[in-house]
Amino acid sequence: MQPAKPVARRPVVRPVAADEAPDGPPCPACGTPNLPGRQFCRRCAAPLRVREQPAALPWWRTVWPFRRRVRGGSGGRGLRRLLLVTVLVGLLFAGFMLVPFGRYLFEDVRDKLGGTAEISPSAVSASAAAPGHPASAAIDGLTNKYWGAPALGDSLTCSFGKPFRLVGVVVHTGVSKEPQEFRRGARPIGADLLVTTADGTVHEKAVTLNDKPGQQTIRTGISDVVSVRLILRDAAGQGEGRPIAVGEVEFFQRT
Repeated sequence: MQPAKPVARRPVVRPVAADEAPDGPPCPACGTPNLPGRQFCRRCAAPLRVREQPAALPWWRTVWPFRRRVRGGSGGRGLRRLLLVTVLVGLLFAGFMLVPFGRYLFEDVRDKLGGTAEISPSAVSASAAAPGHPASAAIDGLTNKYWGAPALGDSLTCSFGKPFRLVGVVVHTGVSKEPQEFRRGARPIGADLLVTTADGTVHEKAVTLNDKPGQQTIRTGISDVVSVRLILRDAAGQGEGRPIAVGEVEFFQRT
């Protein structure tokens, strides 16, 4: 006897519920109306309740360590504040330490890019001078007349009527710019330059001078200068009746 063939059940037709009344909010994705209270669209299943997007962070909150959003009650907010205070204190300290160097660098750049002009002292004096070679001969504009210092340690002091930015000092050594005459006299090869500013600060610089005729430039870059003192420390060609000759000293300010 052969087994019977299985017979599939006939489909049961169930009553279709009435369509929902389209009196709710439309779906943000497909626009189909939905009943109030539904979580998802009855047509495309898109979420009906869209979460509000958080407000955009300010620019400073996008930089570490301030870019993280911290939950309420956590310790991250205090850590951020501590880091912020630490950074501010560090910046203030660095600024305080770098202000003198920054100002020096700024003024040095201005000295190199700007022009210069010669400025004449309002007064000149010397601690000692050989007969016929007064201190005034060092600022008269002539290199064949010179200030004669009797010995090492003598100094020449130039004063100025108002403070100025001293960019450089030019010194002409020897009794003449002619090589033969230059070798016949004593001339300085080492000196100390003392620059005094309006607040009483003294800037000291050791200077080495070449033993040859012609001008020699000494860069300074000092503001609010009121006087400059040149002290002779070493000389060449010294001998009896040979004063140490400084032919001319010129001062240049920034224009």
